[in-house]
Formats: sequence, C-alpha cells, structure tokens
Amino acid sequence: METGYTSLQIVLSVAQGIICVLGTMGNGLVIWVAGFRMACTVTTLCYLNLAIADFFFCATLPFLMALNYTQGRWPYGWILCKLLNIVIDTNLFASVFLIAFIALDRCICVLHPVWAQNHRTLSLAKKVIIVPWILALLLNLPVLIFFNTVQDENGDIYCGFDMDFWSDISEEEMLQRLFTSAAIIGINRFVIGFTLPMSIIAICYGLIAAKICKKGMIKSRHPIRVLTVVGASFFICWFPYQLCLLLHALNVRAILEGKFNIILLLDSLTGTLAFFNSCLNPMLYVFLGRDFRKRMIHSLPASLQRALTEDTDPTSHTTNKSASSPTEAELQEI
Repeated sequence: METGYTSLQIVLSVAQGIICVLGTMGNGLVIWVAGFRMACTVTTLCYLNLAIADFFFCATLPFLMALNYTQGRWPYGWILCKLLNIVIDTNLFASVFLIAFIALDRCICVLHPVWAQNHRTLSLAKKVIIVPWILALLLNLPVLIFFNTVQDENGDIYCGFDMDFWSDISEEEMLQRLFTSAAIIGINRFVIGFTLPMSIIAICYGLIAAKICKKGMIKSRHPIRVLTVVGASFFICWFPYQLCLLLHALNVRAILEGKFNIILLLDSLTGTLAFFNSCLNPMLYVFLGRDFRKRMIHSLPASLQRALTEDTDPTSHTTNKSASSPTEAELQEI
C-alpha cells in the first residue's frame, strides 16, 4: 500500500511538473504577445487576463509538488500557508470566471452586434474585467480567515483549517462548526466556482452555435467545433475535481474518522486534471484559430499576434458600420 501511494505521488508530481512547464511557457508567450507586442483591444484584454491567471497558478505548482514529496507536511510557515493558498485558489478560480466572461463577451457580439459595436469599448472592458478577479478573491476569503499552520500530535506541521479559531468553545461544538463551515464552503465553491460559469459557457456557446446554424452566417463548421471543444474540455477538466471537493466538504467527519479515504485519493487525481486546464487554455483560446497550421510556418509570436487580433477591431470604436460586420469578425476569430 505504501509503495502504491509513493508511486502515485511520483506520477502526480511528474504530471504537475509537465503542467507547470507547459503552462508557464504557453501562458507566458500569450502574456508577452498580448501585453507587449499588440495594441490593447477588448479581445486581447480578455486573453491577457486569462493568461495571467493561468500563468501565476502554474507558477505555484512547484509548491504543490513539494507537498507531494513531504506527504502534506508544510515547511513554509504560516504566512505562506495563507498567502500561497490565496494565490493558488484565486488564480485558479479567476481562470474559470474569465473563461465564462470570454464566452459571454462572444455571445453578446454575435447576438447583439449593433449594441456591441457602439458600447463594447476598451474602457468598459477594463472596468468589467475586474469582476471575475473580485469574485475569485471573495470565493477564497475563507482560506485567508481559517487557514493556518497546524501541528499534530507527532509534531508534524500541516497547512489547513485552524480549529483554534473557535478556541473558546467545547471540542464537540468546535468540530460541529468545522463540519458545517466546510459544507457551506464546499457547496458555495461548487455552485459559484463551477455550476455558474459552466452554465454561462453552455448557454452562451449554445446560443452562438444556434445562430450560426440558423442564419448560415459562415460556411465552415470550424467555429462550432471549436466552441464544442472549449465547452467539453472545461467540463471534463473541472467537473470531477469540483465533485470530489464537494464530497470531501460534505464528508469531513467520516474522512477524519478514517472512512472514505478514496475521496482523498480522488482529490489528488482529479485536481491534477483540473490543473491541466490551465495549460490547455492557450491552445484552446489562441492556438485553435482558423488556418493556424499555415500560420505555424511563420514565427510563433507573429502567429499568436494574428490569432489574438480582432480582424477589423470593429467594436473597439463607436463607429457606424453594418450590423453583420462585428458578428462575422467574431465568428471568424473563433
């Protein structure tokens, strides 16, 4: 059993190392191109924020890999216990919310091209893009409040839920508050951190696909395929992890009593799958642009720049063009 556990930790560490390298390189390249080599538009602003969230999350993966090596023991002190968990979770959930934000932005452009042409400005986007970050930070406030370094009876130090926060009550009442708090946090994360963004993505891309099919706006089915891949990859990567986190939160008592240890194992496995989404995003949102294989013949930065650029940038200015222009441009971007 011990050998099997050690082998699993090695496999997970290798997988996380690969995700770390691919994620930092891919998202770093997107940050460089979108942030320093291109004019700032609504589309590039969305991609830039998504790449920043994924980049900083992937950059923190070495700390999680070190925890696999130490079997969960925390060597970094109480300040980093709070700070690293806030950084990891905030960037992780900001990435999720930004994916939903991109889907909503595309849907508005396709369904309401005239409104988007006149109101989808860069100044408005800079204000609205803050919302996913604030939502991600609020969702992780319990980490800042309750997480701390905890020492067990063997003297080993771990980073987790600090029950000394309720030191003025009995142990039984303390445990009950722990179980209730964990359940509330778990349900909130499942609803706000997965169900809400997944619903937005499904509805928005469903409406876009319906309009493409109904109006025959473009001949190619490429946009529908890309939208399907984007929605499916998000669901496949995130649903198992969020479901395990929910089961973990609802069964804290049983897990502490040594029951349902399979949930802890599934947490690690499905968590690595969710982490993979952070290095997958650049490929899905940037590299799957039309005719990308032809553009790969040229320099990669130039290819990324063309993939991120809005074809005519019709909605970054409030000029009066035909209603079909921004819609067609958005579909061609996909």
